[in-house]
Amino acid sequence: MNPNVKPIYLDYNATTPLRPEVLEAMLPHLKEDFGNPSSIHTYGQRAKSALYDAREQVAGLVSASPSEITFTSGGTESDNLAILGVLETGDGSRRHLVTSTVEHHAVLHTMRALAKKAVKVSYVKVDRNGLVDPDELSATLTPETLLVSIMHANNETGVLQPIAELSRRAHRGGAYFHTDAVQSAGKVPVGVEALGVDLLSVSGHKLYGPKGTGALYVRRGVKFGRTLHGGGQERGRRPGTENLPGCVGLGRAAELAKRELSAYADSVRALRDKLEVAVLDLIPDVRINGQSVPRVVNTTNASFDGVEGETLAIALDLKGCAVSTGAACSSGSVEPSHVLIAMHLTPERVQGSIRVSLGKYTTAQEVEFFIQALAATVSSVRSQSMRGVGRA
Repeated sequence: MNPNVKPIYLDYNATTPLRPEVLEAMLPHLKEDFGNPSSIHTYGQRAKSALYDAREQVAGLVSASPSEITFTSGGTESDNLAILGVLETGDGSRRHLVTSTVEHHAVLHTMRALAKKAVKVSYVKVDRNGLVDPDELSATLTPETLLVSIMHANNETGVLQPIAELSRRAHRGGAYFHTDAVQSAGKVPVGVEALGVDLLSVSGHKLYGPKGTGALYVRRGVKFGRTLHGGGQERGRRPGTENLPGCVGLGRAAELAKRELSAYADSVRALRDKLEVAVLDLIPDVRINGQSVPRVVNTTNASFDGVEGETLAIALDLKGCAVSTGAACSSGSVEPSHVLIAMHLTPERVQGSIRVSLGKYTTAQEVEFFIQALAATVSSVRSQSMRGVGRA
């Protein structure tokens, strides 16, 4: 990155900066209020009260009861816990799980591991826009289906799945429904009743909270077994002394996210739309993936013909613009995006894609600078590629 250029961060789907208000809420529990919530003395009782307040705040974000919230270390643990916790209660008669081909690896890799342990796993395909067809889901369900897990918003494209209808189909088939809402919480409403879900995952560092924090909503009445053993913390679902400063930070971030949701959506959507209109106008041979279906307001995934996405991301970084070629958890991987492959993009378009994700602190001036930098960089990379072909 050029040290003379002020860096522009456009990778909010990978992680978000910690909000000052969140840090302020956490600090007392990193210093004087350091008690263990399980202790009966004054220190412990203050900690227990703070933990309860945080649980209420997270419950408020998803419109649930505080008793339905389990604190975790993040989205990956929440996804794993949801799948394994439900599976642990089965009597062996329902050992069929269903997911989609565009899930986060926290779900896909868990499913793959379970498939090696006599659990049947089915994968529902998506269309060219990245959407799961509810009829396809219904056709995949069997009398043995225990759980369906389909993400709310895709981390690479921002595409929003029709979760309310998908969960209705799952329930009609007698199955529980889990959704990974890591990329949608704080960007669109994630009320569990409106979505009709039984389990829902969120992550702190995706909504301006601390890394290493997350939560799992488990609807009251869902049969849920232990996957870890220890004390009785988190209703026995996640034993061990709670990360009190992290939980407090997550709670405050959740509270702020719900309060500011409408204003956030309006401002970021305007910037995202401006970006996409300009990209399509200034740069030839470009496609916005998932553009014609509902998406979260901050995410653009674009494929550029004749350009390697990794080359483009590196060149933009040198100009002070931080973007991604896909999921942050896959950075450095030589594997092409499984999400874009599932959306039936050609191999060239898969390899020529980048993800731009805006956030709370993105400014109109930053977007304008990025538009010009992107147009110039794509043109330069294409020219160099053509010269290389000419020399071959």
